[in-house]
Amino acid sequence: MQSFCDDVAASDWAKLAHDILDGIPISRETALSVLQAPDEDVPALLAAAYDIRRHYFGDTVQLYYLINAKSGLCPEDCRYCAQSKVAKGPVERYAWLSLEEILEGAQRAFDLKACTYCIVGSGRGPTEHELNHVIGVVREIKARFPLRICACMGILGPGQAEKLMAAGVERFNHNLNTSEEYHSEACTTHTYKDRIRTIEQIKKAGISPCCGGIIGMGESREDVVSMAFALRDLNVASIPVNFHIPIEGTPFEDRGLMDPRYALKALCMFRFVNPDRELRIAGGRELHLRTLQPLGLYPANSIFVSDYLTTKGQAAQDDFAMIDDLGFEIVQPFSTGG
Repeated sequence: MQSFCDDVAASDWAKLAHDILDGIPISRETALSVLQAPDEDVPALLAAAYDIRRHYFGDTVQLYYLINAKSGLCPEDCRYCAQSKVAKGPVERYAWLSLEEILEGAQRAFDLKACTYCIVGSGRGPTEHELNHVIGVVREIKARFPLRICACMGILGPGQAEKLMAAGVERFNHNLNTSEEYHSEACTTHTYKDRIRTIEQIKKAGISPCCGGIIGMGESREDVVSMAFALRDLNVASIPVNFHIPIEGTPFEDRGLMDPRYALKALCMFRFVNPDRELRIAGGRELHLRTLQPLGLYPANSIFVSDYLTTKGQAAQDDFAMIDDLGFEIVQPFSTGG
């Protein structure tokens, strides 16, 4: 099948969008050319990405709300993370929050119009005691709120994914974080293949996989493209794109901010590679996109509302105003509970 690069100039982004919607997948070379495109191509890239986003998702926006249900106390050495064992900065450290505290988060998720409530726990993976605590919490949430539940608990042991599925967890987050080639620069206490195995495990259990990564940790543009294609090959349902937040006390604290135009190009590239996947602008959007944040919702169709794991986001009311000003519509909670 003839690719975009074979027959048209790389500046004809509208033609690229048309080809993708006709079922012609983007090549790695063209995906890289998106990241390398001159800044004057950004409006055309956004228009092309929006054509694809609108085809699959219309003008809807899905909101996610996240609770840091277990903080710090992590034995992993992820160099970007304030909760890792190598981080020296101040960060809250606590074991799993109580049922009542996590339920309060579910109420806030519902009040903030989120369709998905993300329950995140630090660490390599859950103990059986921790897993049972989360299972009890999820069952209570499903009985009270029309929310989809996404759990993020690290590397799962045998049978744990099936137990989460039975409790009502519809989605599990486990990010690749970067390319296979760059992974050892970001973390050495677990491998890239460990992450792949966990994603395949949750898929086998019937849970929808949420899997994305982080841009801006010092990786190359080729690494960013490799990650986008790896996510396509894994056939994940939801892709959160994080922009690295340089947190004081982490080994990557000196990694600077990218210009917002490159951030937009990256979001467009992820949309081109994964045209029908939910694409979410996650941590760091306020720092990296800055005043161009609204433009990110032309390729992406989802954002986190309010705060992230260890850093603050912009006010929820500002998110609502941004979505309204774009003429977009928030997807309301949809689960019937139980």
